[in-house]
Amino acid sequence: MRKPTGLERLYVDFDSFFASAEQHLQPHLRGKPVGVIPVDSEHTGLIAVSREAKTLGLKRGTFVRDARKQCPGLVLVTARHEVYVELHRAIVEAIETVLPVKAICSIDEMLCALLPAEWPQALRIGQRVKDVIARDIGPTLTCSVGLGPNDLLAKIAAEMEKPDGLVALHPDDLPGRLLSLDLTDIPGIARGNAARLARAGITDMAALWRLQPKELRRLWGSVEGERLWMGLHGHTVERPETRRRMFGHGRILPADWRSLNGAYAAARVLLAKASARMRRAGFAARTLALWLTDRHSAGWYGEEHFQPTWDDPSLLGSLSRLFFHAEREEMHRSRSVHVTLHDLVPLAEIEEDLFDHMPEAQLKRRMEYLSVIADQLNVAHRKPLLHWGPWVTLPGGYAGAKIAFNRIPDAEDF
Repeated sequence: MRKPTGLERLYVDFDSFFASAEQHLQPHLRGKPVGVIPVDSEHTGLIAVSREAKTLGLKRGTFVRDARKQCPGLVLVTARHEVYVELHRAIVEAIETVLPVKAICSIDEMLCALLPAEWPQALRIGQRVKDVIARDIGPTLTCSVGLGPNDLLAKIAAEMEKPDGLVALHPDDLPGRLLSLDLTDIPGIARGNAARLARAGITDMAALWRLQPKELRRLWGSVEGERLWMGLHGHTVERPETRRRMFGHGRILPADWRSLNGAYAAARVLLAKASARMRRAGFAARTLALWLTDRHSAGWYGEEHFQPTWDDPSLLGSLSRLFFHAEREEMHRSRSVHVTLHDLVPLAEIEEDLFDHMPEAQLKRRMEYLSVIADQLNVAHRKPLLHWGPWVTLPGGYAGAKIAFNRIPDAEDF
């Protein structure tokens, strides 16, 4: 693996993005503690909190009822995913007036590559990125910028002096400031991995730094441990290209939707959104999975397997059969519902059916064609104009169009 000698990567990480976006778009919220919630309900949790709320001790995930007690002046705002996606695209355009964006890591994180001639001016370029965002987007939406020899160290640097930070981790200075971090400050070391390291006597960054790459691979139980070692020590880490494995959506249901009928109505909408995404990406699925949970996070799980399928009527038929089995097994209430399409096959790799001339196969071809026509009409009109069977509007909206950590919805998802 190559070991860079300069600051090759610049990482942009926005501060409290959803909450800061609302303060940016609604000036009357500036300076106030703001919490962003997925749905207008007392039974949900905060998905983002502003800096003002953080100083009062509020954290992401706090239940609304607890947040109100802890911070009586808290202003709650329901998430507006399509607005955040538009803002994200404007931010990327602003950054690219300074240098190209190499990778979109999430809705609020971007990675840029610096040319060798730019390495000596890396900190100045980082400040220019911050300045252009303040000028072209607005001063309320601040970001932290990290510079490092590789992706991992640039990301760590961006998180070291939040909010509104600018930090460089030069390869000549390693380990340097890394030794002051907690193990769980390192991307990829969650509490479970930290506990595993602790059992091996690795409780701080100094002990982690002293390990050899093969030792960390053994403790990790996979090659990811060795990749982490290489990244922390300033090497470039090449990762194999990942292949798409599934399309799916889930939803925590409000109290009046938690019957099996309510879960089924929600699952139909979520499946229609997932299958439309799958078709746009050029895949068919061989498995539909359904997961229903109760308030104890237990529940019911089932799968149906079939030949590569991508039309809505066939997939909705499979979903109906899964719910039939759930009902027979006395799953009467569900706190949440999740549907996934997996065992994917690229459409271009599906072999012709020897029985394609049979009436059943001809009907399936027509259903596939009509599913594509429905997708095109729904995208053109930006609403479910044509769908199979009953359609409901889910509480909180954004069925299939919520921002996830590693996914930014397309315009067609809204």
